Amino acid sequence: MPDIIHLLPDFLANQIAAGEVVQRPASVVKELLENAVDAKATSIQVIVKEAGKLWIQVVDNGTGMSETDARMCFERHATSKIATTEDLFRIRTMGFRGEAMASIGAVAQVELKTKPHGAEAGTKLLVEGSAVVLQEPAAVPAGTSIAVKNLFYNVPARRNFLKTNAVEMRHILDEFQRVALAYPEVSFTLHHNDTEVFNLPGGKLSQRIVSIFGSNYKEQMAYCEEDTTFLTVKGYIGKPEHAKKTRGEQFFFVNNRYVKSGYLNHAVMMAFEGLVPKENHPFYVLFIELDPEKIDINVHPTKTEIKFEDEKTVYAIVHAAVKKALGAYNIAPSLDFEGDVNFAPLQAIRVQGGNTEFDPENKYRSSGSTAFPGFTPPATSRRATSKGWEQLYEPLREHPQQEEGTTSASSGMGLLDEAFAATDIPAASTNKAIQIHQKYLLVQVKSGVMIIDQQAAQERILYEKYIASLQKKTGASQALLFPQTVQLSPADAVLIHELAAEFKDMGFLFEDFGGNTIILNGIPADVHAVNEKELLEELIEQYKNNSSTLKLDKRENLARAMAKRLASRSLSRMSDLEMNSLVDKLFACQVPNYAPGGQKTLVIMQLGQLHDLFMKG
Repeated sequence: MPDIIHLLPDFLANQIAAGEVVQRPASVVKELLENAVDAKATSIQVIVKEAGKLWIQVVDNGTGMSETDARMCFERHATSKIATTEDLFRIRTMGFRGEAMASIGAVAQVELKTKPHGAEAGTKLLVEGSAVVLQEPAAVPAGTSIAVKNLFYNVPARRNFLKTNAVEMRHILDEFQRVALAYPEVSFTLHHNDTEVFNLPGGKLSQRIVSIFGSNYKEQMAYCEEDTTFLTVKGYIGKPEHAKKTRGEQFFFVNNRYVKSGYLNHAVMMAFEGLVPKENHPFYVLFIELDPEKIDINVHPTKTEIKFEDEKTVYAIVHAAVKKALGAYNIAPSLDFEGDVNFAPLQAIRVQGGNTEFDPENKYRSSGSTAFPGFTPPATSRRATSKGWEQLYEPLREHPQQEEGTTSASSGMGLLDEAFAATDIPAASTNKAIQIHQKYLLVQVKSGVMIIDQQAAQERILYEKYIASLQKKTGASQALLFPQTVQLSPADAVLIHELAAEFKDMGFLFEDFGGNTIILNGIPADVHAVNEKELLEELIEQYKNNSSTLKLDKRENLARAMAKRLASRSLSRMSDLEMNSLVDKLFACQVPNYAPGGQKTLVIMQLGQLHDLFMKG
């Protein structure tokens, strides 16, 4: 039998390894930034073109490399970070495997220029597909400049899997922000297609946070610090009222390395328990410093996952640190033992079944009727009271129950559950809806009572309306009397320009003002012109939230996001006309019984269930 196992050629082995390390342009940016930081650079420049597909360049003023080191750095498993097995448990640098440069050189055309401080001349190196095509002395400044051209030029299948420029640029911004937050003392700049996106001078962590996320973060940050013999926690947390529905502004750094940890995130969320709504996520940038021997970072190729030797202790300290910060800034509720506990006067006490009452003035008086504890009837006669109850049922007496088959909206019946018979679809002309707590509507149907979730119903109606507008490109706009300026984060600015056509089809009109700022000139015609800026910001947040949990195309996502944001604002007291209109519009939808997210818009309580509640029959 002939031998069938053989060694792979170096260029093929490097391309396979590159599949783990270099997944997209953002992966290259991450690796080059970490190498620059490891080289003790104090100034780092990042230049990208076409979202990194065409050009990625990172220039630093770090220690630089000798001629031999410049050549060796493109070899697999060649590194200056570790030398022995024991070094794996004392890692303080960002890189250590020696795979990044070899992987990048295997799938791109790379130009390296480097010179150590104090050297007379530097080195220029050209690498294509793992092969060194040129190496020569060069007059270059001290430090290192690495330019990566035509990423995946020799692996077209990988290049075809890249997303749009806007999506790839968002990933680059994410990686850039993480490294910039980890090293606030280092100055960073980022240019995309000759436009400056970030210019971050070296300084304090608080200054870096404000420079990246915006000046409005000045007022919403609280300092967090806890120093123990086991580890140290430092950083900033956001105040609960500024929590957002989207993730993405939660950062953990362990020994200055960005990590993803659901376990540690749970520790923070438990500290915020009761202070933020269930679906909201507070902002935080937290740094954990501990002995490298207590952790294992060699878990995942991207090195964003980490294992702790004592997870429970880390969890407890992080939770305590955040809880302490919330209390120190009077963010968490506390007990005031010096205050007056008598918040309200005592109410009259009534005993059920008796005819004696006690009032706050210690005076007894007789009563001709019994009452439930704490219940005080209005000062009206029994006749007037019963008349009030009779008025509650007037709508049902004025409009007798409808005959079978007389429905005003049956277009959505094909998709209703079998339990909802045709006779259960209410007709606005026969029954009036009753609103409960400005959240639910009650409508009498033949088989019992239909309960409609007001917000879910609005969401379904608005979703079908906006998805139709996006598909037909028929969205109407209303011009704002006073156009509003909206300052966006770099990531949100990229997103809104990516969705510019979809926003226009929906009815939003805006123009670029430069510097991640847009001018909002118009909004959809059917939207109330109140807090237009806030609406746009909420829409972007909801869109990003959908993107992180669901795989939807742009139009589907935008229609869902718009419906959710507007529906959440519509919980208010409704007139009879508005309630009946809502019911009609709901049953004119293609899928009336479910909101876009899958939750029910309505339930029917059968007459038999009502009888059971009162134990009748």
